[in-house]
Amino acid sequence: MDDTERLAHQHADAAPRRRTLRSPLAHRPRPAAPASPDAELAPDAYARFFENLHEGVYIGLVSADTTVTIAANRHLRLIFGWPDDLPAAEARPFDRARFVDEQARTSFFQQLTRDGSADAYLLRLRRADDSATWVEVTAQADQIPATGALRIEAIVRDVNERQKLQDRARELYHELSQAEKLATLGQTMSGVAHELNNPLATILACAERLTSHPHADQTKRDLDAIHNAADRAARIVRNLQTFARKRHTTRTMVDLNHVVRETLTLRTYEQRVSNIVILQALAGGLPPVFADPHQIQQVLLNLIVNAEQAMLGAHGRGTLVLRSWHDAERDAVLLEVHDDGPGVPDDLQPRIFDPFFTTKPVGKGTGLGLSVAYAIAHEHGGRISVSSSPNRGASFVFELPVGGSNVRLPDARPTTQAPVVPRGTRALVIEDEQALGEAVADALKDEGFLVDRASDGEQALARIAERVYDVVICDLKMPTVDGMTFFRRASAERPQLARRVVFVTGDVAGTETERFLEESGCRWLPKPFRLKDLVRVAKETLR
Repeated sequence: MDDTERLAHQHADAAPRRRTLRSPLAHRPRPAAPASPDAELAPDAYARFFENLHEGVYIGLVSADTTVTIAANRHLRLIFGWPDDLPAAEARPFDRARFVDEQARTSFFQQLTRDGSADAYLLRLRRADDSATWVEVTAQADQIPATGALRIEAIVRDVNERQKLQDRARELYHELSQAEKLATLGQTMSGVAHELNNPLATILACAERLTSHPHADQTKRDLDAIHNAADRAARIVRNLQTFARKRHTTRTMVDLNHVVRETLTLRTYEQRVSNIVILQALAGGLPPVFADPHQIQQVLLNLIVNAEQAMLGAHGRGTLVLRSWHDAERDAVLLEVHDDGPGVPDDLQPRIFDPFFTTKPVGKGTGLGLSVAYAIAHEHGGRISVSSSPNRGASFVFELPVGGSNVRLPDARPTTQAPVVPRGTRALVIEDEQALGEAVADALKDEGFLVDRASDGEQALARIAERVYDVVICDLKMPTVDGMTFFRRASAERPQLARRVVFVTGDVAGTETERFLEESGCRWLPKPFRLKDLVRVAKETLR
């Protein structure tokens, strides 16, 4: 007798001792007999109500290692993607394998054991195709003394779309909050800037006039200090005016790649003497955007200079990557500025665009550069977002609409934060080079993935037979069973896994590999790759 049979058998023995659940109507006086046969309750009324209810209904037995389903209605099968004719005994939503996070299962059943009920309990469970979905469970439970198992009666509600809307609402709230802060500060700073401009102009004029006359060396140094400090204050005022009010701009059709190259030319000397290496991955054939080229250049300069300062401050050198592409679905052109500096801590990312917020030493920054860039992006109907991991650099993505109106917002999660890896998300790394495999696994673990390793396709096939993986990072050239063979066999056994595989390879152009990657439709990265890029692709695969 296996665990499932034993649990069902023990439950049958213990059933007479379990307390009876009474309807609140049982305490009311019995109503008079119906006046008409039409008003009588049909014998199968409860069964039809159970089966046709537009909420998932589950009744069953649950223990630490196994579950037995007593009854499950049609809508429960629909929520989990099971066929309508699936026997009720095989519809087991609370099996261990259905939980994305095993700890969530433990916590859920601990509450049911302790309180005897759960109200609107949020769980992330796997559907029949192993995709994850959010459900809300309202349940009551009775513990069977003889076995310790729970008899659960639960209503299961699909709230996956609601969770997406809540994520989107949080993003909109952040953007509105940021816009409100800029608008409020802009009104204040408009008056402050006006009042400061006249005295600053006087100080600068007098300092320039005095420096034109002969003075002792000490006096000259003092005059230079006065002039430099006043000039710095004047730059701060100009920055304040940028987002305190909309400036008169001259917009035209602009090639973003051309503006990027011109901006980099302005920084060529500083980057060369500072050991900053520039890598450009600018997509060809980008559609033009309707923008003020001078303001767009100001945004790019702010992003580039910030990245340079972060890298130099961290290790005295660095690599700056600029990548552009066209998002046809959202009709937007995007530019990513990625550095290999120390990154932006998670707790600082929500404040990174706030006016006067800076992580630089006193005297090294005003805290207005990114605020100005943020304001210019929004004036153009675009956006700026940041994503970062500790000690792995930061990526700023600048988006501009192609049509000249507003960038269409993504349907999924917020872009102002790095994509969050849900708890319990599992990845499989298939790589025969041990050092590289360990580095990839460690990078994914740092982002919150639970990671398993396999050194070839044969080990990987054994792994996927044991458990479900949300993403698979697979090398193509391996001994025993290579990546292509693994993919074909894995796709036959688990078709839903095909869209979660990310390949890495050092051999693509003009080979069988190129044809395979095109046919598979999987995402891939060429070796050598940046761990930051691999982690980003792995996160995007979760969507």
